[in-house]
Amino acid sequence: MENNVFYATGKRKNAVARIRLMPGGGKFEINSKTLDDYFGRETSKMIIRQPLELTDTKERYDIYVNVRGGGISSQAAAIKHGVSRALLEANSDLRGILKKAGFLTRDSRIKERKKYGQRKARAKFQYSKR
Repeated sequence: MENNVFYATGKRKNAVARIRLMPGGGKFEINSKTLDDYFGRETSKMIIRQPLELTDTKERYDIYVNVRGGGISSQAAAIKHGVSRALLEANSDLRGILKKAGFLTRDSRIKERKKYGQRKARAKFQYSKR
């Protein structure tokens, strides 16, 4: 492993985020774009910053993210999960704080598969008597 570089993976639905955390000034780079360029929605940005604000490490690390799959909010949640795990790699004393906030738990809810003879996973075709 390189000097003071921490790696982690975060997941949510079909989104997978690979995180590289290194000491720095608080720079965020997602798929070679800035945080503001990649995420337009303010709530997505807030979700991503949550683990850093909770642990008071906002200006201490530069974070480089490679994320693919899923939608915008799934990607934001995957990045949050990955950043939390990377912070844990960097400092194991943060485990209690992150665990209590629920940031280390992978949100396992995924889309239910479509069943044959049905319109969607649970929605049926409309029944017609005549």
